[in-house]
Amino acid sequence: MEIARKLEILSDAAKYDVACTSSGVDRAAEKGKMGNAVSCGICHSFAADGRCISLLKVLMSNACVYDCAYCANRRSNDRARATFSPRELAELTVAFYRRNYIEGLFLSSGVLRNPDHTMEQMCLCLDILRGEYGFRGYVHAKTIPGSSPELIHRLGLLADRLSVNLELPSEESLRLLAPDKPRGNILGPMARIRDGIVQNRTELVRYSHAPAFAPAGSSTQMIIGATPDSDLQIVRLAESLYKKYTLKRVFYSAYIPVGVSALLPVNQPVPLLREHRLYQADWLLRFYGFSASELLDESSPHLDPLLDPKEQWALRHLESFPVEVNTADRELLLRVPGIGVTGAERILRARRSQRLDFDTLKKLRVVLKRAQYFITCKGRMLPGVRFEQEGIYRSLTYDARRSRGLLMEPEVTQLSLFGGGLSGIEEVRKCLTGQL
Repeated sequence: MEIARKLEILSDAAKYDVACTSSGVDRAAEKGKMGNAVSCGICHSFAADGRCISLLKVLMSNACVYDCAYCANRRSNDRARATFSPRELAELTVAFYRRNYIEGLFLSSGVLRNPDHTMEQMCLCLDILRGEYGFRGYVHAKTIPGSSPELIHRLGLLADRLSVNLELPSEESLRLLAPDKPRGNILGPMARIRDGIVQNRTELVRYSHAPAFAPAGSSTQMIIGATPDSDLQIVRLAESLYKKYTLKRVFYSAYIPVGVSALLPVNQPVPLLREHRLYQADWLLRFYGFSASELLDESSPHLDPLLDPKEQWALRHLESFPVEVNTADRELLLRVPGIGVTGAERILRARRSQRLDFDTLKKLRVVLKRAQYFITCKGRMLPGVRFEQEGIYRSLTYDARRSRGLLMEPEVTQLSLFGGGLSGIEEVRKCLTGQL
């Protein structure tokens, strides 16, 4: 099979894996060698300076000995199969880099023969890239569940980031849909990667020239919507993974129907909005100081599709509001819908020299369309705003309900002195960056 045809098949097969992001790894270019991965993200991510970073996202092979019901590359699925040799893929990556198509590589694979054989092929490919070609660009490699500790260590010395797909949120779901992948085969490599990173930090302190092990850390991915697991279960699991395995990211992938099985949902829309809400909740766990138990509980196990998770939390805890922006500490400001990490820092800096009012908050790019219901300036709320749960809920969800045709009758919405606080472009930017 020609290389071009293999690339077409294997790049298409890799599209279901969403675990590609900016890495933050710092490997500078060296004379006589190619590429660099200095402070940049990979695979259509945005670097700190606004650059869009691209990578070759591909599978080593889409042939697989496993038959996971949710996977397009499962053994029983009738589709074109292809496999790169380690040298073919290494040379293809170098050729793409030299043409300035990419700045790095995202490498995963179906399970060829067994996990160890697959990992050996991936390691051989990266050995050629790093050793023969001196490639210094970013490499994100997927660890194959069930592979040996020695191969995981070898792969970690060659790649910048390692990841192990958790696949499904619960052990029961994994046992039903992917019986060939015991949960221990997934969590075991996560623990080895975590321990390898910790040990490597000690080695780097003692020996400055010690090889780095997965310097960009590790991540995982869960499929959302293929099983009846609740948002509460998913958020709790993500929180546990961050604490126990020190992951950099947990990725959520909305289930896309790729097969027929009595165990999978039929004729249901792809849960993209649910995926979006889970990413927002994940952002609150990592950067805003929230815990899973604060966001959801047994009486309310699902995220509201009409509200972002911080708005949902705020409406359930109105006793914590309104917050006085001129005196509240950083942690309390971050609990206010419409004030993100950047907005809180701007408020703290600005109030050192002045008493803030609503006009000043608008200039600081606070999203007053959401924040106005939960804050006071100089002891006063925005004129015309009523601090009442039902009214706040109607106002916050008005646009979402209108877009879905859920409004039964015309509603009178709260007029803003500032035309909603931010432009549509700014709203979109904050949604994309996770600022809540």
